[in-house]
Amino acid sequence: MADVSKSVLGRDTQHHFGLAEWGMTSAVALTWGASFLFIAIAIDHVATGVVPVARLGFGALALACFPASRKMLAKEDIKRVALLGLVAMTFPFFLYPLAEQSVSSSVAGMINGSIPITTVVAAAILTRSMPSRRRVLAVLIGFVGIAFISFGSVGDDKGASVHGVLFLLSATCCYAFTSILSREMQMKYGTLPVLLWQEMFALVFSLPLGIPAFFDSTFSWSAFFALLVLGAFGTGFAYVMYGMLMVRAGAVRGVIGVFFTPIVATILGLIFRDEKVTVLAVIGMCVVIIGAYLTSRPD
Repeated sequence: MADVSKSVLGRDTQHHFGLAEWGMTSAVALTWGASFLFIAIAIDHVATGVVPVARLGFGALALACFPASRKMLAKEDIKRVALLGLVAMTFPFFLYPLAEQSVSSSVAGMINGSIPITTVVAAAILTRSMPSRRRVLAVLIGFVGIAFISFGSVGDDKGASVHGVLFLLSATCCYAFTSILSREMQMKYGTLPVLLWQEMFALVFSLPLGIPAFFDSTFSWSAFFALLVLGAFGTGFAYVMYGMLMVRAGAVRGVIGVFFTPIVATILGLIFRDEKVTVLAVIGMCVVIIGAYLTSRPD
């Protein structure tokens, strides 16, 4: 990897994390926090393989509406973007619905909140440099909050299976490494073109499992609209804002919104899926907010 790549991978920028960044962070948190509910609604009616194909298809259509996204990439970067699409989208987009067959939407959102921790580790590995003590402490505070939410929200009637948790942790690791590696490409071409190409490659990779899954599914309007919102907003517009945060604030601060996804997932699970929330989970939400604020401050 070139020296210029090492200079940007996983590093903070000097850009102030202000109102615009917090606005994009909030939108990402709300959209991605709700995605676990939409996945749960969808897999009530469709097979697992349908979810990644549908969300990638709707997401690509949403991104293609922006003229800036329809930009060609250099031939030498095509393979790298294809690999990013495979690891960042194909694998996790299949793992999440697979996990939610035995994990509640709230717990799935909580485990997804570990992405900032794996991102710090991935940044340290890729840049061969240790994060600051304050950054490590801030992320650990966020992890403690996520742990409180997890322990406080797992009910006796429906918790999380071991294999479901492993699927979710694998997905978070995919996100952590690719969020850092994709930042360089997005700085070179812009957020929209890289995301659109990633989604198109990921869609092609998902078809072998997705097409047979359509024949094992039943049509439902609730599943259709859940996948539509999940794709157009969760895999389309939210990824645009997330990519912009990666460029503006750095790979570590850019994932702050993930800290808040457990809060959104838990609230929606309580309202729409009759999942349990305890006092310990509420305390965890407060700790998560503190960790997110500390992580947002530049080194």
